[in-house]
Amino acid sequence: MAAGCVQLSRPLCSQILASVDTLLFDCDGVLWRGESPIPGAVQLINRLQEQGKRVFFLTNNSTKSRQMYGEKLRALGFQARPEQVFGTAPCSALYLRQEARLQASVYLIGGATLRGELQTQGIACSGSGPGPELTPGPGPMQVWAAEPLDPAVGAVLVGFDEHFTYMKLCRATRYLQNPACIFLATNTDTLLPLEGGGVPGTGCLVKAIEAASNRTAHVIGKPSSFMFECMVKEHGINPSRTVMVGDRLDTDILMGSNCGLRTILTLTGVSTLEEARAHQESNSPDRHKLVPSFYVESIADLLPALD
Repeated sequence: MAAGCVQLSRPLCSQILASVDTLLFDCDGVLWRGESPIPGAVQLINRLQEQGKRVFFLTNNSTKSRQMYGEKLRALGFQARPEQVFGTAPCSALYLRQEARLQASVYLIGGATLRGELQTQGIACSGSGPGPELTPGPGPMQVWAAEPLDPAVGAVLVGFDEHFTYMKLCRATRYLQNPACIFLATNTDTLLPLEGGGVPGTGCLVKAIEAASNRTAHVIGKPSSFMFECMVKEHGINPSRTVMVGDRLDTDILMGSNCGLRTILTLTGVSTLEEARAHQESNSPDRHKLVPSFYVESIADLLPALD
């Protein structure tokens, strides 16, 4: 059985907080649900910073910019600045400019925030927004299969797109028939949990394009390590003195494991303690990466250790 998945008592929590300089927090399900903060979350984040801890906020949501997240955090009462937020939209643009050194344009399946982040990095893009409607009959499909492609496109970037269509699937697939075309995804979350239910997430769009193109996307968001690497470069974070706090085993906790961080699962969001225990008791090394170092019922459970 894998080690870890220890409930944080007050003495242990005090020990953990004393051993770290930096805390990384997922947002939805950890700090808030919908438009309401988790009880005690605002006090915890603000007191951590008052006591000299560095706090950062990580999100796989590609529809909101750092500025937008900063505004939401402040509106809910959190002490936060946009530069403390790391999301898949700015990090995707940074990857294409700094890592891939893309000189071509991007075929974008995604919204205005992703388009704006690409433009900030000086990267041209097409495809964002509503596309033409599919009309009945074989004609349009034959046209789409034969239409000229933009020779300037050198990458396909997939984020959340409420205007995703069959036409966009066709066009992305055709660009990706070129092995030199970069295939990038903001994240692979298949479900967006919402109050009262959930809706399909970006991962569903990514899987459709992967299936059609027989290609595998390079993923920017959690559980990939790239967002954390961006934070290390920008802020000089020491992994040995950093802890990741999240509510999802397959994104937050796995990213922490991939980056060599200690992890804390909070049970106010998606994943359950039973799921974590099942991974812990398995014989699979891959599943052991989904086991948190520690867990709490809520991040408010960390508050007494700051007294």
